[in-house]
Amino acid sequence: MATMAENLGFILLGGVFVWAGVEHFWNFRTVTGYLTDKGFPAAALLLALGSIVEIVAGLCLAIGVMRPYAAVALILFTIAASLMALNFWRYTGAERQGLRSSFIINFAVVGGLILAAAA
Repeated sequence: MATMAENLGFILLGGVFVWAGVEHFWNFRTVTGYLTDKGFPAAALLLALGSIVEIVAGLCLAIGVMRPYAAVALILFTIAASLMALNFWRYTGAERQGLRSSFIINFAVVGGLILAAAA
C-alpha cells in the first residue's frame, strides 16, 4: 500500500505527462509544425499517438492503475522523444544549452519513472 507521500509523488509525476499531452492537443498545429521543421515523418500522427500515450499512461500512473506498465510506457516514450526531439548535439550556442538542459531533465524524469515502475 502506497503512503500519502508516495501517492502525491505518483500524482505529480503522472500529472506532468497528462498536462503535456493535453497541451500538445491544445497547440496541435504549432507543435506539428515544429516537429515537421525538425524533420519528423508523419509529424501529426506521431504527435497524436505520443500525446495519447502521455495522457493515458500519465493518468494510470497518477491514479494507481497498472502503475508499473504505465511507468514503462512513459520511460520508453520519454527516451524516444528525448532522442528524437532534443538532439542538442546537432546545435550550438544557446539553443544547444536549452535542448541539453531539457534532455538532462528528461533523464532525471526517467529515473523517477524507474522508481515508479519498481514500486
